[in-house]
Amino acid sequence: MENLQTVKQRFGIIGNDVQLTRALEKAVRVSPTDISVLVTGESGVGKESIPKIIHQLSHRKHAKYIAVNCGAIPEGTIDSELFGHEKGAFTGATASRKGYFEVADGGTIFLDEVGELPLTTQVRLLRVLENGEFIKVGASQVQKTNVRIVAATNLNMQQAIQKQKFREDLYYRLSTIEIHLPSLRDRKEDIHLLFRKFASDFAQKYRMPTVRLDDKATTLLLNYRFPGNIRQLRNIAEQISVVEEKRLISADKMIQYLPNNKGNLPALVEGNSSTGDFSTERDIMYKVLFDMRNDINDLKKLTLDLMRSGNSEKVQEENHQLIEKIYQEKEQDPYHVEVVNLPQHTSTKNTFDFAEDIEESENLSLQEKEVEMIKRSLEKNNNKRKLAAKELGISERTLYRKIKQYDL
Repeated sequence: MENLQTVKQRFGIIGNDVQLTRALEKAVRVSPTDISVLVTGESGVGKESIPKIIHQLSHRKHAKYIAVNCGAIPEGTIDSELFGHEKGAFTGATASRKGYFEVADGGTIFLDEVGELPLTTQVRLLRVLENGEFIKVGASQVQKTNVRIVAATNLNMQQAIQKQKFREDLYYRLSTIEIHLPSLRDRKEDIHLLFRKFASDFAQKYRMPTVRLDDKATTLLLNYRFPGNIRQLRNIAEQISVVEEKRLISADKMIQYLPNNKGNLPALVEGNSSTGDFSTERDIMYKVLFDMRNDINDLKKLTLDLMRSGNSEKVQEENHQLIEKIYQEKEQDPYHVEVVNLPQHTSTKNTFDFAEDIEESENLSLQEKEVEMIKRSLEKNNNKRKLAAKELGISERTLYRKIKQYDL
């Protein structure tokens, strides 16, 4: 087994982070076996280095190594690319073709972005993992292959399984050993080291002096989130090396190359919102109206219940407490509803009658508006019930019942 430092030098891996070291140790230890490996981590963390290490340190190192970007191959041709096809299997198949699994027999296949595979292809891949068998597109004969599969993904596989976008049985076959590569923001001590390496490489490539960072620029770089990880850091180093005339880079210059620089502020994470997702202003307005209606109903219910008990002093006290509560909530809720004090009545009977009047007038008002809307819609559509019902957003049967109910 090779020394870890030797592996880093051989494959150009830079960094001393504990998580990175652990990932490399797992890759080295699993290399002599034929176990399937799943490499996980964000986009741009260098996942493609792990399968190269595994292949070169295995007994398959003299056989084929094929890297396949599953997300870059159209869904209609992915089966043909992986498993091959027979002549005439589909339109344009003018000759028989070998797939990657046949070509790489005895070697290693790296399936990058394996989470993008169609479900039908996942079934075929599962069969290869279980017994080494596959069938070409348009063929009936089963073929055998002896390949080692190393896959990689930047997706949350558990979420993909829950959404039925990835087969659970395939996930467990691929992830016999799972190797996770940390994001660059979790490897702060390696950021400046990587930048210096990239700056040195580009200085040699473009035949110019190497750029250096002052202390403030270094601090700024270390505190950046790097959503693109190592790929983004390399891009920044190349831009600065080519564009800047001065070889000592200040913080003012560095900040120009850090898009949306917000440091290590909390990022917005996908998830279920407990308050709902209002995509339009209309949805927000509906929420406000429903909240208003609930507040009014609470006030009415409180008034009616307490008036029936004959305790008018308690009514005023409860009303006061409820109104105070609503005013406190409106300070926290931007879509608040203004509430006014209820009129104070001296007798239980008057207060009860007042609450009943509110309910009765509200019912009458709603009924009048409904009748008016139905009349207008019928007039507009020349008394054609089908068109009127469609305009009102109700069924024709419901409209007929309303017409009969209101004697229209």
